[in-house]
Amino acid sequence: MGKISICDLPLAVTVGVYPAEREMRQKIQMNVEFELDLSGAAASDNLYDTVNYAEIEERIVQLAENSSYQLLEALAGAVCRLVLEYAMVSSVTVRIEKPLAAKRARAIVVEHTEKRV
Repeated sequence: MGKISICDLPLAVTVGVYPAEREMRQKIQMNVEFELDLSGAAASDNLYDTVNYAEIEERIVQLAENSSYQLLEALAGAVCRLVLEYAMVSSVTVRIEKPLAAKRARAIVVEHTEKRV
């Protein structure tokens, strides 16, 4: 087994419960880590024996920036489901930081994990 991570992906999204939060896009930062068997790609050096993380990153950007969730939890769940569409992925963890969500803390963070059943 192995892991691939997409780190510190900056996004501008519509997310929030309160009307003021929904008036303009907010900056968030997302980290996505997925587990899969990397032994085939390690031996073959062939993209077809792994997942195309550039493609996954682009799909995450499209999903997030075209969405309008109220909760970070819902956005994280949607990203998990997107990554699990790739049959090789056995589990995925999405971590979202929303810097302006707290009055005193640097950020509010939601982390969600889903596994293939």
